[in-house]
Amino acid sequence: MKFYYNTGPNPAKVALFLEEAGLDYEVVPVDARTGGQHTPEFRAINPNGKLPAILDDDVRIFDSSAILLYLGRKTGKFYVPPENAAHAEMLSWMLFVASGIGPYSGQASHFLRDAPEPKDYALNRYTFEAERHWIIVEDQLAKGRYMLGETYSIVDMSLWGWGRFVQYLAGAEAWNDRFPNLKRLIEEIDARPAAARAKALAQKFQFKQEMDEDARRHLFPQNQRLTQP
Repeated sequence: MKFYYNTGPNPAKVALFLEEAGLDYEVVPVDARTGGQHTPEFRAINPNGKLPAILDDDVRIFDSSAILLYLGRKTGKFYVPPENAAHAEMLSWMLFVASGIGPYSGQASHFLRDAPEPKDYALNRYTFEAERHWIIVEDQLAKGRYMLGETYSIVDMSLWGWGRFVQYLAGAEAWNDRFPNLKRLIEEIDARPAAARAKALAQKFQFKQEMDEDARRHLFPQNQRLTQP
């Protein structure tokens, strides 16, 4: 199994599952700041040009939620099977993360760090929506140890990818006072040996660190339209 990886929140989810499940895999680093995601070779694996992706023999799977669902079903680990009544709950939360948590947290991060002025309207919209989605997660975690009650699952792994950054998006005070249950979950997962191994992958490969004009061109190709007459 080949795992196409960089250090973003979404590849981290898959790395966590691979380590938790004890699967054998080969890491294929793809440096987004040098344009590795746009090569024909990678686009053959993920036509959307995003990380992560996996190649399981001759089967390609892209998008972190799809990968977690695929691996969970394949291995039977950290996964609720269809015959279990909680299967629908698992699917609902997985798609909630895919359609809400990831996109809004990602856009909030972008407008906080990378977008040029003026950005007040966009920043207000995306930080509000990101926070609204995390409040829903916080309320769910108030009901049990994990997102599906007392069972650690791919839903928690999916949240872990972005959840580690909530304190930077919302601020340390909100992290401690407004999201105590989310903080509890993230810290519990962080303490797992598999999470330590997943995070250690970032130290094994050389990824470009500079956010220079070349990196911005690869990461934000839409900006080229702003310079066209």
